[in-house]
Amino acid sequence: MYVWVQVYNPLNNIWFSAIIAAIPIILFIVMLTVFKLKGYIAGLFSIIVAGIVAVFIYKMPAIFVLMSAVFGVLAGIWPVASIVFAAIFLYKITVKTGKFTIIENSISFITADQRLQVLIVSFSFGAFLEGAAGFGAPVAITAAILVGLGFSPIYAASLCLIANIAGGAYGAMGIPVTVPALLTGLDAHVVARYTAYVIPILSIVVAFLLIFIIDGMKGIRQTFPAALVSGISFGLTQAIVLTFLGAELADIFAAIVSLLALSVFLQVWKPKEIFRVSNENHGDKQLKYSLGEIAYAWLPFVFLTIFVTLFNLSFFKNLFITGGPLEKLVLLLPIPGLNNLVIKHVPIVPKDTPYAAVFKLDLFSSTTTAIVITIIFASILFRCSGKQLMAITKETAKELFSPVLTICSVLAFAYICTYSGMSSTLGLAFASTGAVFPLFSPVLGWLGVFLTGSVVNSGSLFAPLQAVTAAQIGIAPESMVAVNVMGGTMAKMISPQSIAVAAAAVGLAGKESELFKVTIKYSLCLLVIIGIISWLIF
Repeated sequence: MYVWVQVYNPLNNIWFSAIIAAIPIILFIVMLTVFKLKGYIAGLFSIIVAGIVAVFIYKMPAIFVLMSAVFGVLAGIWPVASIVFAAIFLYKITVKTGKFTIIENSISFITADQRLQVLIVSFSFGAFLEGAAGFGAPVAITAAILVGLGFSPIYAASLCLIANIAGGAYGAMGIPVTVPALLTGLDAHVVARYTAYVIPILSIVVAFLLIFIIDGMKGIRQTFPAALVSGISFGLTQAIVLTFLGAELADIFAAIVSLLALSVFLQVWKPKEIFRVSNENHGDKQLKYSLGEIAYAWLPFVFLTIFVTLFNLSFFKNLFITGGPLEKLVLLLPIPGLNNLVIKHVPIVPKDTPYAAVFKLDLFSSTTTAIVITIIFASILFRCSGKQLMAITKETAKELFSPVLTICSVLAFAYICTYSGMSSTLGLAFASTGAVFPLFSPVLGWLGVFLTGSVVNSGSLFAPLQAVTAAQIGIAPESMVAVNVMGGTMAKMISPQSIAVAAAAVGLAGKESELFKVTIKYSLCLLVIIGIISWLIF
């Protein structure tokens, strides 16, 4: 079988090559923001343009381009789209059985002020789900909850995407830090400590930013003590855990402490004015339900937390890895016409390395499975009939058809960029900046997450390059790998994959451009801040 070696500088000028490599990305952004096309249409055009650039500029064989796109579509279906489908299905069970009304009232029991409800749901609970599961589930679940609480879909989705900054760097038991560290042979705990210089402070800022987005400076003035309690308890706990324990439990502990701290504080302090996003008077609905009824309504999310945490623990994952006792339950499907036929080379990797392309179908060990098990428990607990479940299935499938197309098209375009070497071209261009590299280092992580939708994948793509460049200019490699994580986290709110997930969760299919326009300004501003901090302290 023919083997193709990646080309990183096809025009013999790294910046000219980078401009060409950026065309599919720029096109995608323009089609979303200027022409306001639906996500899957913008994705389709980007696939075509990326394919043309890959074949005619990078000289990648057309069959490799095609199979890269196929691999991206498969990755879009499993695990990304499957997680979103399962998460929305679980949410709909609570709605159809009337339990969500009780959940809504239990949140109102803590506070009727919806500025503070956002801190509880999207900031603290969202970070908890991020730490336990990641991969889109936190945004999908919390955005759906906010819509149920009365927030408009665009408001709910954008707030949850922005709130995800606080926990995005340490999702799914810290793998955005541990995986890049493993790839570069660095100490994951040291990388985590470097992120502790910045992310906990940003977490505090995010708590106030969410309030500001909802109700401006008036909202910050009225809720300042509560936002301070929420933000500081979260950020301080995060910093302590990152410094002494590592990244794996940073989100879990920070979320629990902030949720408890804010809940207790709100029993002794209340804002002078109760803010609601609508004029509906909820009054004291929470008095209609007993503590037992509230606990019963929350059980699906309790089970969800337990199962996704269990499924992401090392001892459970090790059962299914190669050599583990249950390895045969994981299907590893090499992509024909692509797997190990693309060769990466220096300076992206130390020596020529075949690029694997293996689709992993882990039906018994994925986050999707954890949510499906929760759905089974919830169906039994709430005595859902077969007719109800079938109706929910049809309704969810209909709502998610367009978002799934968007997710698959975006990942197809991203995989073409990755396997063709276009992503590496962009990375090498920024790495060529020499002494000012720390200023541009977070841009690599940002680009990686924009392309792949995952801080983990961004680390896999650019962490080796970050580490090598850092060593060449005389700074700690761990610092730039940490900056890659931090820069990538700032892109989660604008990644086409994340946008599609959030839009799907709140019924905004086809309106991804509206959501993108809300989040892009915050993402770029925070990216600049990360770059300046990186340049000054590293």
